[in-house]
Amino acid sequence: MKQPVKTALLVICFLGFGASNSVAQLIPVLGGQRAGTAMATFLKIGVGARAEGMGGAFVAVGTDATALYWNPAAVAQSPKNELVFSHTNWPVEIRHEFLGYVQHLGSGNHIGLYAIALHTDEMEETTEFRPLGTGNFFTYGDVAVGVTYARNMTDRFSFGITVKGIRETLAEVHATGLLLDFGTFYWTGWRTARFAVSVSNFGPNLRPSGSFRTRQGKKIDRFQDFPPPTIFRIGFATEVWQTLDHQVTTSLQLNHPNDDAENLNVGVEYGWRKLLWLRGGYRLNVDEQRFTFGFGLRLPVSFADFRLQYAYTEFGRLGTAQRVTACFAF
Repeated sequence: MKQPVKTALLVICFLGFGASNSVAQLIPVLGGQRAGTAMATFLKIGVGARAEGMGGAFVAVGTDATALYWNPAAVAQSPKNELVFSHTNWPVEIRHEFLGYVQHLGSGNHIGLYAIALHTDEMEETTEFRPLGTGNFFTYGDVAVGVTYARNMTDRFSFGITVKGIRETLAEVHATGLLLDFGTFYWTGWRTARFAVSVSNFGPNLRPSGSFRTRQGKKIDRFQDFPPPTIFRIGFATEVWQTLDHQVTTSLQLNHPNDDAENLNVGVEYGWRKLLWLRGGYRLNVDEQRFTFGFGLRLPVSFADFRLQYAYTEFGRLGTAQRVTACFAF
């Protein structure tokens, strides 16, 4: 067996054995006491079937339009304009949508636009004394809209920044805010190795507004403020095997959220003739969303390079999440 094949198999075996609790404890649970201390946590839901198929280890991998979410600097790495749509069936009948577009302007300049929506069907209000419903319905939904600018500073280094507005709505109460993302992307010069850093959802505390009345008739219109879910990511990726017909990409990513413990993502992707891709990933030091897998297909379309991708995420006690992503590059 050739050495590249052995390397790929070792990576895949590592992902499988990583499911044990002993491997998960390689990273100590530090910062877990911060869980549940941030608002707008819908911004933590990963975007794109390729990214999630690799366990979210994507900050140093993604160069398509889903990089608008993961690392704004990475959109400068693709020479093509791209339109992407991603749909996610999240647990408990929640749906997550992403629409992004990247336009390359020439001279190393790139811009992007994207929108994220988290939504559910109308839900019936229940109370302690009417657990089957009161007949009153309410809605829940989150929206984020971002504008990205990225630039290639050299043939190896790029940076990017995103400005985005967000809005959370729960019945009569809502919260709005303005947040920033920063990112860098660097080719090391050793084979295809690259290194990336991003900071997502940086900004001031968010405070809900609006009002509601309790069952006793008391009006509540003053709320506590909370920080946004800021995440600092460091990633490294490289191709461990690359020929005309085969390619194996591996990725390692460390995440430092402000509202939870640090965690580590590991991902691998096998590509055949740039037509078919198989992916797997694992998250260490998390309670849910540990194991993921997915695949991608490149389909012939006359007006664009079209890729259809799928990813499956295991949530343990909460069930599963499934993503479908369509990408058009032209």
